[in-house]
Amino acid sequence: MNRPAWAGPEIDVDKPSAARIYDAHLGGFHNFQVDREAAAKIVAFMPELPDIMRANRSFLRRAVRHLVDRGVTQFLDLGSGIPTVGNVHEIAWKANPLCRIVYVDADPVAVSHSRNILAGSTLATAVQGDLRRPQDILGDPETQRLLDFSQPIAVLMFAVLHFVADEDDPAGIIRSYLDATVPGSYLAISHASLEGPEPERVEEATQQFRRSVTDFSMRTRAEITGLFDGLELLDPGVVYLPEWRPDTGDEIGDAKRTSTFAGVARKRD
Repeated sequence: MNRPAWAGPEIDVDKPSAARIYDAHLGGFHNFQVDREAAAKIVAFMPELPDIMRANRSFLRRAVRHLVDRGVTQFLDLGSGIPTVGNVHEIAWKANPLCRIVYVDADPVAVSHSRNILAGSTLATAVQGDLRRPQDILGDPETQRLLDFSQPIAVLMFAVLHFVADEDDPAGIIRSYLDATVPGSYLAISHASLEGPEPERVEEATQQFRRSVTDFSMRTRAEITGLFDGLELLDPGVVYLPEWRPDTGDEIGDAKRTSTFAGVARKRD
């Protein structure tokens, strides 16, 4: 295939990427045929998936806005993906133009585009790295330059922890990030689950994703809630995506159709 100008030589255009598949589901333009084909195979098993991804984006918007309203001005967005409309910095800066954001993703396409979008900004940056290596991310010069760890930070993990296998210890990874933050910091998570109206069909879609792209670890609501252990969960707790402080227009019918749970919690003083 012809390599587009935005895809550098380090990009494997023949292997699907989770970030680019997400972009394809959202109707973005930063994906390849191999990503669109993988997306189509998954949607064949789970046709509501694009709606779920849009619901996740709406949760991101509401959570970030709520955190800014609570006085948060620093965000560490882990597994940020390819930039699309409604990124964290766009939402945060509407409420407070002094907010600082560090985007982190393992996909070089996602990082490259983030850097292009953020070029010239002194308040947001993008770091390429594996979120499973917290010390690498926390110690990165860009992270250290932009975030003040003596002040509260919101750690964002939207639709990314289901790519972290149990043997990688997702709870331990979360603790490593939060241990580096001060009390009054926050954790926001959205996470896919088999708990929904048709768990067998969701499992089929999960297996298709594993075959096409990468590992995928569904967890129960109780397991996802356990990722917030030691933190103060904000109301309404861990709920389906559309149920977390919905805005008018965010309705999606039966919230269980999203098969995805979301929550926001505060690190206690």
